[in-house]
Amino acid sequence: MRDYAREAIDLLGSKTLEELQQERILRLALRHLVEIVGEASSRVDSDFKRLHPNVPWSKAAAMRHKLIHGYDAVNISIVYNTVRDHLPALLDQVVELLAATEDIDASVRPPPLTEGEAN
Repeated sequence: MRDYAREAIDLLGSKTLEELQQERILRLALRHLVEIVGEASSRVDSDFKRLHPNVPWSKAAAMRHKLIHGYDAVNISIVYNTVRDHLPALLDQVVELLAATEDIDASVRPPPLTEGEAN
């Protein structure tokens, strides 16, 4: 989720909506990346989502659903606004959660075996 959100943000860069409308491959790529972010969001454990209600899990999943099932009526300005205005905040939240999770994992992980213990 983190990597695909970051990639979408990086690909869009500082392009305007008008520039995006001229680049079909970029439009398709951004749409697909947003779909993947939404799919990843829908796969996050429901207990974890409840612990972090400030993250827009359901909005990301709903966006994916709209893109997948409304392929003949996708408004590229919605994808553009999502990547420009909403993914950066979502990315920040996901990065923060991942860092916190890694800190917790590190605190409960046993220390590595010494050479004498490994044998």
